[in-house]
Amino acid sequence: MALVVQKFGGTSVADAAKITAAARKAIARHEAGDRVVVVVSAMGHQTDILVDLAKQITERPSAREMDMLLSTGEQVSVALFAMAIHSLGYKAVSLTGAQIGIRTDSTHTRARIKSISTDHVTKLLDDGAIVIAAGFQGIDQHGNITTLGRGGSDTTAVALAAVLGADVCEIYTDVDGVFTTDPRILPEAARLPSISHDEMLELASLGAGVMHPRSIEFAKKFGVPVLVRSSFRDGPGTLILDADRAAQRPASGVALAKDEARITIEDARDEPGVNHLLFSRLAAAGIAVDMIVQNMGQGGRTDVSFTVPGDDLVEALEITRSAADAMGARGVSHDDAVAKVSVVGVGMDRAEGVAGTMFSALSREGINVHMITTSEIKISALVDRREGPAAVKAVHKAFHLEAAGAGGDAAAVKPTKSSPLEVVRRLEGMEDLAVEDCILDDTQALVTFTHLPDRPGVAADIFEELGRAGLNVDMIVQSHPRDGIAELSFTVPAENRDRAIEAAGRIAETRQARVADVPHVAKLSITGVGIRSHAGVADRLFKPLADAGVNIDLVSTSEVRLNVVVNAEQGEKSLAVLRTAFGL
Repeated sequence: MALVVQKFGGTSVADAAKITAAARKAIARHEAGDRVVVVVSAMGHQTDILVDLAKQITERPSAREMDMLLSTGEQVSVALFAMAIHSLGYKAVSLTGAQIGIRTDSTHTRARIKSISTDHVTKLLDDGAIVIAAGFQGIDQHGNITTLGRGGSDTTAVALAAVLGADVCEIYTDVDGVFTTDPRILPEAARLPSISHDEMLELASLGAGVMHPRSIEFAKKFGVPVLVRSSFRDGPGTLILDADRAAQRPASGVALAKDEARITIEDARDEPGVNHLLFSRLAAAGIAVDMIVQNMGQGGRTDVSFTVPGDDLVEALEITRSAADAMGARGVSHDDAVAKVSVVGVGMDRAEGVAGTMFSALSREGINVHMITTSEIKISALVDRREGPAAVKAVHKAFHLEAAGAGGDAAAVKPTKSSPLEVVRRLEGMEDLAVEDCILDDTQALVTFTHLPDRPGVAADIFEELGRAGLNVDMIVQSHPRDGIAELSFTVPAENRDRAIEAAGRIAETRQARVADVPHVAKLSITGVGIRSHAGVADRLFKPLADAGVNIDLVSTSEVRLNVVVNAEQGEKSLAVLRTAFGL
């Protein structure tokens, strides 16, 4: 007997007929002997209708009253879903978030889950009922109804699967699974039979609309296998599971984050504590920063660039301009018409030529790259927003992702899950930032190109040449160009430094650029869940290093990892400082 959590989104319960069809899926699992919990969203566009009604009353409705209003959408769905099961001759009980025992913080309209009680749901399951749970909602310590914000029903479903120790969480939606890219941009996109939590987390945060990043954070944190499949067609779907169980591909998908804005602080003082001045203020305002790029300082000055969601640009700019004065910076620039294209794959760090393949594809299409950041499983490039779809098509084709799902069946992959003890141990503060480790790598050398012309093909030339030299590049950072000149840094194993310098010299000669290097550097990597979605994570890294007098030379970020490069002599000291700061 398995315990299964099924989640049906708004399109899957948009009318009475669809609710009945979804109810039959739940009954089928129940008849097979499984214990079934169903999580449902509001019907169709019901949430939008309620928001519009509120706006007809007042342009600035209270956040508390909006939660009270919006929570009714899911309550309608659960009641109708339970009625549908009753009409088919089976036992079902509908529950609100409060009745389930979903406790949240008091941040109305975007609350985070603190804990979930399992007693009531378990008793109903033991009595033979199918439990119908309202997604998207909970209750705070004062008894107020709260809602979880965008993707809240996905989050509810995966969180319930975690605390109940479910064998699988099935997400029923209007697509057949997780695809190598958005089929609306590229019809040749292929369904993936399986994908790792880390890959899905990166893709979800980059705008892949199948699931919300918060739900994948839960799945990764608690080891919940998630099966994404269509509500309307029978098919195997895509299984999201731990990295060591998923296929190890250099590239599993390409994603496009369209609503990005870039901010650059120009010529800030290159000294400990400068980044803290900026990112502490952004964190205090609740602004989650995405790409962070700091170039190698020259003449005691450095540029710091970062991206934020377009909706946060105005507030972020105001904060940044104020911080720039304290940082001794000479100016602030921004661009609100950029997009981020990323290739993601858990096998990337073991494959050669991934960066060269990506940048060559962009070069062939004449697409200029403004910024680059990397992690062990992702390469992201900032491009002009109008060129975003073309960039996705070019990179998808270059990695032959149209064939990525050939012959795959999610059902053939056997999932594993965390033990009940592991889950219970982590229940309090379920949605808190979970930092897993801080790792020091002091085996790398740093090579930097300065005075690179800012035009298409530069990055492609560099990484094609490095590939021909048989060099395996780790961290890549390209700062935002100024006055037509860019700076690009990368790390290689220190033992390959001479070959890297030789290859870099050949490139610099043809591009009228310059090359500098540091024979040994220390790279520190913070890994965990919620690195990007929790405002202030970057500052939790910058502040203790600044207090310890450690200057940061380079920064790169991803959804599950934040990397910094510091002076080699300060590596061990920095590791101790960060492990203390993050309670490791």
